[in-house]
Amino acid sequence: MTNVRPHSPLELLGWSDFFADQIKQGQADLIPMRIASVHRARIDTIGVAGPIELQLASDANTGDFAVGDWVLADPQSDMLLSRLERKTVFRRRPEVGRGQQLVAANIDTLLIVTSCNADFNVERLERYLIMANEAGCTPVIVLTKADTAEDVGSFQAQAEALQRDLPVVALNGQSADAITSLRSWCGVGQTIALVGSSGVGKSTLVNTLTGAAAGSEQKTGTIREHDAQGRHTTTARSLHAIPGGGWVIDTPGIRTLYVSDVTDGIDTLFADITELAPLCRFRDCTHAHEPGCAVQAAVKTGSLAADRLERWRNLVSENRDRTPVLSGPRGNKTFRKKKY
Repeated sequence: MTNVRPHSPLELLGWSDFFADQIKQGQADLIPMRIASVHRARIDTIGVAGPIELQLASDANTGDFAVGDWVLADPQSDMLLSRLERKTVFRRRPEVGRGQQLVAANIDTLLIVTSCNADFNVERLERYLIMANEAGCTPVIVLTKADTAEDVGSFQAQAEALQRDLPVVALNGQSADAITSLRSWCGVGQTIALVGSSGVGKSTLVNTLTGAAAGSEQKTGTIREHDAQGRHTTTARSLHAIPGGGWVIDTPGIRTLYVSDVTDGIDTLFADITELAPLCRFRDCTHAHEPGCAVQAAVKTGSLAADRLERWRNLVSENRDRTPVLSGPRGNKTFRKKKY
């Protein structure tokens, strides 16, 4: 019989050798803590001894931290001293501003939640998949409200076609069976994060996974029947324990998701196009009108859908236009759009 080494208390929180190897000489007395929630003026964390609100330096900016981050704290003063390098990080570029907004860090699996109704939108799902690919975490599409849909198989087939070997799970977020359906991604020390539009059932699913007690559950809201749009019920990102192992990060609904600086994420999503491109006659082929284009040939034979190629083209164009690059003399950096 094989002896299985028990998990340490830190490993139960998601700690691994990736983080342990970052501890420098002289930091052995500092306490690793994991960020559970980020607020405008404070950061709540959880460690082996339980939850604690860390003290921040006067020049600290809470916007530099994400739920799921690992930080080192002084056990005497409860002062946050440093953040460890992230294994994965999910971020998005808002419509206004140059920076990127941190969504969550050190995620193993990103659950992209949509529902089997009018909310289901291929273009939106592709954007989430691009961000998951760029973040370095495993994407899984979760189809909620499967118990109310007449043709769940149609939704599932459309989702599975979006990316090679993409796991797609259809479930009822209020049912205990949802825990079984997602168990393989919720192991001890594993971290999942839920993203998706408002009203698709993210908070309901979080409550089911965590077995939230009355009074501590995430708020849930209703949706408009005509377009399946919901109200924002989660207003802040937060880390929750899953009984039996694992952690889940709930996030507010994202109304608009822009792509920016995510070339690798696009290439992974559209691997079928990426792999055909080297077979084109011209190295700089745009796959639009050039002779000898392997991508257009695939469209003609039916092995590549024309609308998929069009969505790829639109996303590549948006990524190019929205990705800023540094220019200008040294020490006087400005931003301009990237040109190809």
